Amino acid sequence: MFQGSIVAIATPMQDDGAIDFAALQALVDFHVKEGTDAIVSVGTTGESATLDMDEHATVIAKTIEYAAGNIPIIAGTGANSTSEALELTHNAKAAGAQACLLVTPYYNKPPQEGLYQHFKHIAESVDIPQILYNVPGRTSLDMAPATTARLAEVDNIIGIKEAFGTVERIKQLVSLCPSEFRIYTGDDATALESILAGAHGNISVTANVAPALMHQMCIAALNGEEAKARDIDSRLADLNRLLFIESNPIPVKWSLQQMKLSGPGIRLPLVPLNSAYHAQVLEALKKAGSI
Repeated sequence: MFQGSIVAIATPMQDDGAIDFAALQALVDFHVKEGTDAIVSVGTTGESATLDMDEHATVIAKTIEYAAGNIPIIAGTGANSTSEALELTHNAKAAGAQACLLVTPYYNKPPQEGLYQHFKHIAESVDIPQILYNVPGRTSLDMAPATTARLAEVDNIIGIKEAFGTVERIKQLVSLCPSEFRIYTGDDATALESILAGAHGNISVTANVAPALMHQMCIAALNGEEAKARDIDSRLADLNRLLFIESNPIPVKWSLQQMKLSGPGIRLPLVPLNSAYHAQVLEALKKAGSI
């Protein structure tokens, strides 16, 4: 199953917020060429929160079409409504996604048993590999490692993107979950240490703009080549920090614009990157060889 550098791909947009499908195709081609191991379509970085249901399904279907079997596509299909997440997951399977990524429900803050029943119901309803996604910084809800371990026993729940942000959490999951359960970090800054601690890869924002380096770092870490991985990671460190200087995907979309890979479009309530940060982010892009 999936391992290495998995990009949480941005959704390119025109100045008016309309989806730029030509730029999306160019981005998919870019990741195939640069060695990215898989693509997550319409995750947080893909602005899932402001795409309507039809746009959501269309962007996933187009990403699969553009990939043409050259790179696996994982569809972001989570929602705070179980029925909506179910519909998105059905649509992604019909479109040909290799797997789905489902974020923990946000805002309604279910208890741990509610989380378990939510994910279990979707997994039992749609026969496609499913990856859980825990990101407390976005949802104000933390899925406990014990709940993840329960869900790891459910057929076709194959892994988790854990964005709690600490290596200790990754170690907890490694110790609690079956060996075949795939654990991915969702935190670029701790990706190296997380893989060395037993994670199978990184579902990454930084890979949008430095795909080759992120792929090389992840593979080196997975192969136990720690010195090589640390050397590569040192070139990514500034990007890993500065791509979150404002809410994701604000900095990464500005960066893609500087790389001539996307226009400036981003949807309200997000706005373009504050000019006070332009020089810092540009320098980080140069350090990583992205520009």
